[in-house]
Amino acid sequence: MSLRDGFGPLRMPGALTGIGLAVALVAFDVVARVAPHAPSFSPVVASALFAGMVIGRRYALLVPLAAMVLSDALLGFDDWRMRLVIYAALTLPAVLGLAARNARWPVALPLAVASSAIFFVVSNFAVWLFSTMYTHDLTGLAKCYVAALPFFQNSLIGDLLWTGGLFGSLWMVRLAFGTRTEQAAA
Repeated sequence: MSLRDGFGPLRMPGALTGIGLAVALVAFDVVARVAPHAPSFSPVVASALFAGMVIGRRYALLVPLAAMVLSDALLGFDDWRMRLVIYAALTLPAVLGLAARNARWPVALPLAVASSAIFFVVSNFAVWLFSTMYTHDLTGLAKCYVAALPFFQNSLIGDLLWTGGLFGSLWMVRLAFGTRTEQAAA
């Protein structure tokens, strides 16, 4: 089986491709969200982007959705309107990854930054819109975004680190399996 990493097909054992990799990413995301961590420092955006760029259409959108539903089942659900917005915003990195599927992997870092920024804007707009924490005027919206800046810092740093870790791990696996494939062919 082959797996695309932006540099061409990658030969890997069957369990590490497609559904196997999707399940591993979902499990990783659930554990990371449930375990104690800094606020907004989770790998869901990075794994969605990774799934889009590496796994492809079949499972890419399922990775963030399954991770969020399973971890929210353990952590508890809040306002259903917020959940819908959050889930939709977390599928966007997978869509961006699918669009950049044939690009070289370094494009993942700017896509991670874009995903963080979009998530920040969309999720905090939803907080302002659906909650009573802020007045429903421009001043309230501005206060909502300002109050959320520390969370944006954490999510941006986390998304970049998790994205670097996932794609760096893929690069190391590619080196390991590429070397073995070349040796077996010789």
